[in-house]
Amino acid sequence: MRSFLRSGIKRLVASQRQARPLGDRAAVVIAVAARKGGVGKTTTSVNLAAALARFHARRVLLVDLDPQGHVGASMSAQFHGSAVGLSGVFTEDSDVDVMDTVVPTDAERLHITSGDRTLAAAELALTSRIGKEFVLHEALEVARTHYDVILLDCPPNVGNLTLNALVAADLVLVPCDLSPLAVDGVHALIETVSTISDRLNPKIDLLGIVVTRLDARNTGLNESVLAELRDSYGVLVFDETIGINTDLAKAQRAGKNVFDHAPQSRGAQHHRSLADAVLARLSA
Repeated sequence: MRSFLRSGIKRLVASQRQARPLGDRAAVVIAVAARKGGVGKTTTSVNLAAALARFHARRVLLVDLDPQGHVGASMSAQFHGSAVGLSGVFTEDSDVDVMDTVVPTDAERLHITSGDRTLAAAELALTSRIGKEFVLHEALEVARTHYDVILLDCPPNVGNLTLNALVAADLVLVPCDLSPLAVDGVHALIETVSTISDRLNPKIDLLGIVVTRLDARNTGLNESVLAELRDSYGVLVFDETIGINTDLAKAQRAGKNVFDHAPQSRGAQHHRSLADAVLARLSA
């Protein structure tokens, strides 16, 4: 009887998933995560996604898991929102799939999920849900077949939404500015990733740590903190850095990625170099 029920449940779940058409791709899922806010996490997510789509012809999905909806705000001039929010994915008994929440942008090959202010309530509801850490992993199964890269822009904490992202991800990209608190956050996040690797997602790995909001005027502090990061994580720290650049903030204010707003800016050059380096690591 037990095996009969188990096989019946598997058939039922499989039939529901097959209702959505599958694609012919196999996406790598990258969680962009940081324990500290204000390190340029969403800026990195948006412009890395745009660079991969524009310069490397990758079909990219950027998933906004932050209840503040900064991805949508950063690209507000380049898409029209979806009536279906991502919070439905995390609601028990809901049949919402990630693909139901996807909208195209004006940037070719780049799709995003709309910002969803009810994600905070959905995260709270996850607390009592059985298998709560695996909800996003299952909801991305169809999306993985339609994209080359899926970037998950995580909230700046390790709550249920970030845990879902880390369980669903193949790789983790950690943005970090060179402040002591941000570096402490990197250490704490990597400990969390290690625990998840042991208990929930054995395939997860670190893609790397990218230094963001680099102020070239603070030479002494930069060298000291960079040395600490490299001593701890070696080649995991990208040589490519993202400097402070007003065009990045102006692009966000205009609701566009930096390549459509200021393609010749240092901010655009830095994110294009980061995209090149990310793809080199994926290929390796």
